[in-house]
Amino acid sequence: MSNDRRLIKRALLSVSDKTGLADFAAALAARGIELISTGGTRKELEARGLAVRDVADLTGFPEMMDGRLKTLHPNVHGGLLAIRENPAHEAAMLAHDIAPIDLLVVNLYPFEHTVAAGGDFDTCVENIDIGGPAMIRGAAKNHRDVAVLVDVADYPGLLAELDANNGGTGGPLRRRLAQKAFARTAAYDAAISTWLARAVQATTPDYRALGGTLAESLRYGENPHQSAAFYRTAEDRIGVATARQVQGKALSYNNLADTDAAFELVAEFDPRRSAAVAIIKHANPCGVAQAATLAEAYRLALRCDPVSAFGGIVALNRALDAEAAEAIVGIFTEVIIAPDASPDAIAIVAGKKNLRLLLTGGLPDPRAPGSAIRTVAGGFLVQDRDTADVDAMTLRTVTRRAPTDGERADLAFAYRVCKHVKSNAIVYAKAGATVGIGAGQMSRVDSARIASWKAGEAAKAAGEGDALTRGAVVASDAFFPFADGVEAAASAGATAIIQPGGSMRDEEVIAAADAAGLAMVFTGVRHFRH
Repeated sequence: MSNDRRLIKRALLSVSDKTGLADFAAALAARGIELISTGGTRKELEARGLAVRDVADLTGFPEMMDGRLKTLHPNVHGGLLAIRENPAHEAAMLAHDIAPIDLLVVNLYPFEHTVAAGGDFDTCVENIDIGGPAMIRGAAKNHRDVAVLVDVADYPGLLAELDANNGGTGGPLRRRLAQKAFARTAAYDAAISTWLARAVQATTPDYRALGGTLAESLRYGENPHQSAAFYRTAEDRIGVATARQVQGKALSYNNLADTDAAFELVAEFDPRRSAAVAIIKHANPCGVAQAATLAEAYRLALRCDPVSAFGGIVALNRALDAEAAEAIVGIFTEVIIAPDASPDAIAIVAGKKNLRLLLTGGLPDPRAPGSAIRTVAGGFLVQDRDTADVDAMTLRTVTRRAPTDGERADLAFAYRVCKHVKSNAIVYAKAGATVGIGAGQMSRVDSARIASWKAGEAAKAAGEGDALTRGAVVASDAFFPFADGVEAAASAGATAIIQPGGSMRDEEVIAAADAAGLAMVFTGVRHFRH
């Protein structure tokens, strides 16, 4: 037996989530371990017929103040924090009649769940646990002597450890449990501080904490030499983190990132107005369309760039039906994500055993507030999610010719897509479908030329003689710094442009549009996406 083995003679249990509690406690009692507990946990164990000592007997104080005060006492924290075989600590325990506690089992008040369920301010405050985190941190600090469990999933492992060590725990396990315990309280505090920052409208709080719960360990990150994992936060947002995977192999890091990008894009289109499909490759859309049916929307989205769509992610704003499923499985696709799917559609997708099908139960609200976070060396950047919606913008016509009603509809569609294309972004659209997309270029005119070239290639693939950009509209995520971008759009056969405006050369750009007979509107809202 190793020198770091510690016998467990006494355990304190105080849990909010009582899953598996009675069986676990019974297993501890069967191994001769004394049980101490609080409130509802004690009642649950006594109902099982277990002998349980009330924590009030330990402290000499009854539970009070609606349960706010029950474990914050030297007889509890002394039992957790005392270093065994330390003469001074042992003397203090003897002098003050403090008994050691060798195992702490605590899971916290369900604060995150309360917030996600829409609890009001006072209800959320009452679900902030104080005594639980204090005990967890004390036990985790003293992991040399004390084991601490904060997750019901660890119950079987602890019992197996006791059996393997003649009723004791080894140092490696206690250290792992301590790390998990500190991480749990950190994530809990992060959820509280983030919620409270929103409540008091602190947009740039002096301290910013991030926390999450492991959803899945991934095989690797963007590349095989990078380790990776997927974590869920406390944010109540429909998407990849809440989706149910119906079938297919495990999702990769890149799959998750691209699927999130696809679903956030397609959610921009109200399913009550039209069916919409977005096809994503490497976080950029290679085709987006809206139509009367999903199958037609998919056909139009695929037409935009059928080469890039191979091995892509397909996102739908309505429940996947059999007709759309038949079309999508016609080429190699990595992931389909949709609010729901019909039984026939699920059966069709099942014919492609590696194709992942994710069902979310709804769409994320593109106008809901939230944060976007990215790391930099030595820190991280936090900004509000881009919730700007073209329907709420005032489109100002700046050219002699105003857009027609048809052009205006396509301009709004193109700008909605452009919001989700990496900068510099140019999107050509016609009749509710993208026909050319230029993304991620250092020069805006290069993005315009690439979008036009891709539209030409798509026309060839579709057997259409004329370029798809002929009669299309153009969206730009930021202003045109020079007239050359407008001239490139005119050369491609575009008839109207939507852009934020605000360039020092706006007059030159407007003059170029007028000279080409283009209609152009300014939104006053930029959509950079890096």
